[in-house]
Amino acid sequence: MTTGRAETDLELARRVLQTEAEAILSLIDRLDSRFEQAVHLLLECRGRVILTGMGKSGIICRKIAATMSSTGTAAFFLHPAEAIHGDLGVVQSDDVVIALSYSGETEELLRLLETIRRIGARLIAITGALGSTLDQAADVSIDGRVIEEACPLNLVPTASTTAALAIGDALAITLANRKGFRQEDFASLHPGGKLGKRLMRVEHLMHTGESLPDVRVDTGMRDVIYEMSRKGLGMTCVTDGDGRLAGIITDGDLRRHMSATPSILEQNAGRVMTSNPVTIRQGLLAVEALNIMEQKKITSLPVTTADGTLEGVLHIHDLWRTELF
Repeated sequence: MTTGRAETDLELARRVLQTEAEAILSLIDRLDSRFEQAVHLLLECRGRVILTGMGKSGIICRKIAATMSSTGTAAFFLHPAEAIHGDLGVVQSDDVVIALSYSGETEELLRLLETIRRIGARLIAITGALGSTLDQAADVSIDGRVIEEACPLNLVPTASTTAALAIGDALAITLANRKGFRQEDFASLHPGGKLGKRLMRVEHLMHTGESLPDVRVDTGMRDVIYEMSRKGLGMTCVTDGDGRLAGIITDGDLRRHMSATPSILEQNAGRVMTSNPVTIRQGLLAVEALNIMEQKKITSLPVTTADGTLEGVLHIHDLWRTELF
């Protein structure tokens, strides 16, 4: 690992990244039927997926558990040291335990094996030591060997933990795909933060009730303009006597009609409105609504039922407020 001269900070940093990248790439050709067996065990799991590991492996376990939980698989982290002092009671016969240990001989993990097997839970090992005690006790082991750590002393777990994390991601995403996990499912599990906002459904953002600009077909234009000004969206929906959407009127419509028809204030909404506007249904994701607005170059989308009944209106300002841009 010596170079004959002191490495610069950038040289060392680049070598760390290169070593870890090579560690992940080397896993690709070593993935085999054991990985498929592990996915099968996880698919058949009727309980929870429990990840366990000591030290830095434990930190990796927490990340894998979080990824699985966010993609539709109930998963959590169990600290091995706490497990042998009572927490092992959370493991049930219909659970699958994923244990991480590069050496396959981590003492705290080995002390759990007899109980896990006695309870009847299935065991998946991610280890760099096939043939180790952990490997031999597992239902299936995934090979996580690396040629070297990224540490110049080849001691600090770096490339090995990166490889284990990559394997965990591969398991989580493959499992989610096999379960048919959809964008809609992801949205329901991520209601918070910017990501959650991008995946909010239109019914959570649209204007309804008193905040919904709405006039009837026979409403005079003075009242139409008042409604548009009062609701502050630069538009109003126009509905018939049964509450079905007949059209919309926007600020742009007003400007065009004022230029062409000086007597616009003597007209009613039905004469000025744009008929058959673009509409959306409840259940659509906010980011999909934004795509429609961008494609159609419009700023408002009425939300209707299948029979055309007006339920609300989504304005592009609502999407700005959710930081979709």
